Amino acid sequence: MKKFVNDPRQFVPEMLKGIALANPDTLRYVPEYNLIMRTDAPRDDKVSVIQGSGSGHEPAHVMIVGKGMLDAACPGDVFAAPPMDYVYETSKLLASPKGVLHIINNYTGDRMAFEMGQEMAEADGITIGTLIVDDDVAVKDSTYTVGRRGVAGNFFVIKTVGAASEQGADLGELLRIGNKVNSVTRTMGMALTSCTPPAKGSPLFELGDDEMEMGVGIHGEPGRRREKLASANAIVDELLEAVVSDLPFTSGDNVALMVNGLGGTPISELYLLYGYAHEQLAKRGIRVGRSYVGEYCTSLDMAGASITLSRLDDEIASLLAAPAEIAIRTF
Repeated sequence: MKKFVNDPRQFVPEMLKGIALANPDTLRYVPEYNLIMRTDAPRDDKVSVIQGSGSGHEPAHVMIVGKGMLDAACPGDVFAAPPMDYVYETSKLLASPKGVLHIINNYTGDRMAFEMGQEMAEADGITIGTLIVDDDVAVKDSTYTVGRRGVAGNFFVIKTVGAASEQGADLGELLRIGNKVNSVTRTMGMALTSCTPPAKGSPLFELGDDEMEMGVGIHGEPGRRREKLASANAIVDELLEAVVSDLPFTSGDNVALMVNGLGGTPISELYLLYGYAHEQLAKRGIRVGRSYVGEYCTSLDMAGASITLSRLDDEIASLLAAPAEIAIRTF
């Protein structure tokens, strides 16, 4: 393993410290709870929006804390749910008169931590709403999750409720918007390689030089099947068919299309995938109204990609277009 790492047990805290030091005017780091929060949070005029989940998926979620996005993120260790006390203490620190919104990716550990943290916070008089994200169509009958997983489509939920919160929407309205966006968002991913957690020091699973894993999870969970490596276009065809047929998306739909890299895929390859996906959607009569290409929800250094579609209406499109300011800046 060749990585920039000191003590693997300090990998996440050292990363979080770096994020905060690079953004001193906008972000605050609370090391006791792995917490990255906005320096202006909580605010009395808006619902506080919180996400957690494990580390290793950057920029989700600690790097998308900022105006119009998350108010705070309290991740666990790499690929591990945050401890319940992280959720509880974060909810207390972010408590607003308008309430707190928890966004939870649908994994057993995440749900347990947030449910227990919510119970304790509500006992303190804090009003909390919960959104569950489960956009991954790769999961059918699963024995290792609580249903469909929350993966890259999580971004669309965060972006829309973050924008609505910034505009003053109340907690009930954020729950309506978030559930609506989740209901029209679908994702499918695949891996060309495994990934190597710093504490493990070796790949999570083995893939042959001529193999790929279709439907892989962002923690390296098994996919739908392992098969021989195919061409880029053939891979897009399979991912798109799984996503489009699930909702289903139909001719006349206006969608947001995301091609998300899993951490080890060059941006040039992601644009190659995007170009073909865009053309294939056009042939189906599906219009791409908004485009996203890059790394949004990764799996450390895994080479691979996922495709997400979210059906747009005027409300969702407007919220996705609203301004946002996060730690990852453009020139």
